[in-house]
Amino acid sequence: MSEKESPERDRVSFGVIASAALVAVIVIAGLVVYFGRSDTPSASSAGTTSVSADSDATGFAAPDVDLFGRRVDVPNNPAGQPLPQDTSKQRKATDQDWLTAAPLGTTAPHGWQRVYGASVPFSTSDGPTRLEDGLAVGYSHTPQGAALAAAQITYRLNARPADRELYVRQVRVAAQQAAAYDQALADQKLPKQQPEKVTRYLVAPDGFQIENYADDMAIVRLAARGPASDGRQLWAAVRLIMVWDSGDWRLKPSTSNTAQTEYVDSLAGWTRW
Repeated sequence: MSEKESPERDRVSFGVIASAALVAVIVIAGLVVYFGRSDTPSASSAGTTSVSADSDATGFAAPDVDLFGRRVDVPNNPAGQPLPQDTSKQRKATDQDWLTAAPLGTTAPHGWQRVYGASVPFSTSDGPTRLEDGLAVGYSHTPQGAALAAAQITYRLNARPADRELYVRQVRVAAQQAAAYDQALADQKLPKQQPEKVTRYLVAPDGFQIENYADDMAIVRLAARGPASDGRQLWAAVRLIMVWDSGDWRLKPSTSNTAQTEYVDSLAGWTRW
């Protein structure tokens, strides 16, 4: 690729990275949104790369690297491989770093896994604890558990927009939103599985913030890295609402500007995974 082409490639790549965190939020609000790139597949063509969600495989294949050269592990089960948990390491509300500590294990091997093409976090302290029907569930009732669930659910739904089981079980939506989603499925407007040329941009976010936390709701921001621009490193930061429902964290889509993507040039004040 020529030097002339490279900046355009980076601009497009960052655009996809920035929009990727929002696609799930927009899709589950009942709107059909694509990445705005000519190579984004239709629902019918995307299904050709679909993989089984109910594999009983365990363990890992050889690790790989993501778009930025960072390690990402490849589980033999395409739905991921939950890690052994040490719940004694979970933060308590009385801890000084209750809202700012990172979950344990995400910086170690197997902490970020390629699930349906997207990089998602697995901790050894705050979940997910298990797979149920191909879904990662069992997050701790902590800020760290909320952040993990936010990344897991959003990225999985980005990679597999037509995964209705994920939508029904891990997203809390109104009846009107559910009806719009089912209509989009019936019209075959949602891909079953995005191809690698899309999922490669669903990279691990560099950090998160807990803007607000209560027992029943957490407002989480995720910051995904983009290429340097004019000598500056930029991140796309998306705000997500998580609700504690029936013993686990679920994503609550919002049609307001609470889900708006912002661009930041520093992660000062953010928690690194």
